Amino acid sequence: MSLRGPPASSLYGLVDMGSNGIRFSISDLSPATARSLPTVFQDREGISLYDAQYSTGVKGPIPQDTIDAVVVSLLKFKVACTDFGVPPTNIRVLATEATRTAENSEDYRRQIKDATGWEIDLLPKEIEGRVGALGVASSFASVDGLVMDLGGGSTQITWMIAKDGKVQTSHKGSFSFPYGAAAMSRQLAEIDAQAHSGMVQTELKEKMKQQFQQAYKDLELPDSLQQQAKHGGLTLYLSGGGFRGWGYLLMSQHKVSPYPIPIINGFHVQKRDFQQTAEISTVAAEESVFRISKRRAAQVPAVAFLVNVLVEALPMIQRVRFCQGGVREGFLFDTLDPATKALDPLQAATAQYGTSSAPHIATLLLASLPGENDLDRFIPTTFTPPFLRAVADMMYLHSPLPKESRSLCALQAPLTGALASAHGISHSDRALLALVLARRWNVDLAPPNHSAQQRLRAILSPQEVFWANYLGALALLIGNVYPAGRVVDTAKPRLVFSASWAKGLGKKGLQDGVRLTVKCRKEEAMTTPAAMNDCVKEVEAVGKKKNRVGGRDHGYGVPVEVDILRVLD
Repeated sequence: MSLRGPPASSLYGLVDMGSNGIRFSISDLSPATARSLPTVFQDREGISLYDAQYSTGVKGPIPQDTIDAVVVSLLKFKVACTDFGVPPTNIRVLATEATRTAENSEDYRRQIKDATGWEIDLLPKEIEGRVGALGVASSFASVDGLVMDLGGGSTQITWMIAKDGKVQTSHKGSFSFPYGAAAMSRQLAEIDAQAHSGMVQTELKEKMKQQFQQAYKDLELPDSLQQQAKHGGLTLYLSGGGFRGWGYLLMSQHKVSPYPIPIINGFHVQKRDFQQTAEISTVAAEESVFRISKRRAAQVPAVAFLVNVLVEALPMIQRVRFCQGGVREGFLFDTLDPATKALDPLQAATAQYGTSSAPHIATLLLASLPGENDLDRFIPTTFTPPFLRAVADMMYLHSPLPKESRSLCALQAPLTGALASAHGISHSDRALLALVLARRWNVDLAPPNHSAQQRLRAILSPQEVFWANYLGALALLIGNVYPAGRVVDTAKPRLVFSASWAKGLGKKGLQDGVRLTVKCRKEEAMTTPAAMNDCVKEVEAVGKKKNRVGGRDHGYGVPVEVDILRVLD
């Protein structure tokens, strides 16, 4: 079965009929932004095809009332597709394990075809695993580790290396086990009803442990991942509703509370936090948690059981990343050409907001960061060229707003605003971009929002926060010199930056820091001392001792000295 094919237009309508629910979406895969899988419409019906087949206590056919409910939801989506102008050739209905293994699968699909005119793409097991893996690849700028998908009826495991649009997985595909969240819940309930249930649970645990260990061997990890496993440990990428629920529970108990980014994709924890099964199970049983339904909460003991087994079976796992990507995202990602897949998802998400001079402004920002030299200083690796381009793209988005609103709206743009639905952006990138953009407008936030800003800083390193402050202050300077975000004459720009690490800075001349040279036009109204001095002071203030990140005496910071060179040409 081929899942590829260029769309007749950029709009795609997609239905993902999973075990635990049905997801509907319309995505605009315009070339410039397609890598972030922008969604213009989405909906979900909480129809569990897995639970429906066990409604009598033993597995049976999908009940007719469930089929009727599915048909109604599909007809509603058909109207939505018409309203948005999605070409009929660009609408696909994907079905996975729950449909594939249903006793009345053929009749179920026939009724849907008769009612909607849509054929269901029933994904074979191996195709489902491949598309699900692509969903994980779509969820990050790069992937390098083990991948697991936890559905309602089963869980799959494989390895993946995804970078620059190229995706590698095990030539054996993924190994599937009947340990989905709903299936495990049912199995554990049956065990609890037996005599000697503790002994039976122990036997099940040992069986699962051996199966995961054998799968790890059989997947034949490449040398690069085997080296990581021995030195520093592997990263585990998790998808599927059961794992996402576990991620939201961990988020609710994060040391930074309340956690400032309400998006599961890109959330990450260390192994020690991931395996807090007793604490997380208690939270799910006793508290109401964001994004945790009663049904999902009821499955938490089963997911906790699986997590315990997994950690014991594969001790080389040290880091865990949660992703939103599944069959829907994998299918859409597979339609993209290699060049689009290779784009950074953050840069793709912000491209639509940039001015025509965004590339030039991004180059300015890059030139403001000192390179490597013999001083013991460094720039965090998170400040990549795609990140700087994203800053340049977003710098002018909030210009039309009242002054008092700009910083707040800029802070929220990567979290709950313009970029909230963008797919594949890490939490560190979201937090950094929020801090840079808020600082760019240099307006103090009201107290409740100041708390949000502090929590964003708390999930980053002090070094990252310092350089976010530095870039934000430079964005303020650039924004004042180029108020429309347009560099009209690139041959004679108003600003040219060069930066280097330098000794002898600070009040006593005893510190290493950044020397930023700003070359500007002498006979230019936007670069006179009166026009620039306040902004230059803001840049230098970032490096003052009182503004160190983490406190004056023990916090992180380096002096910043700005030299202005005014020239005639």
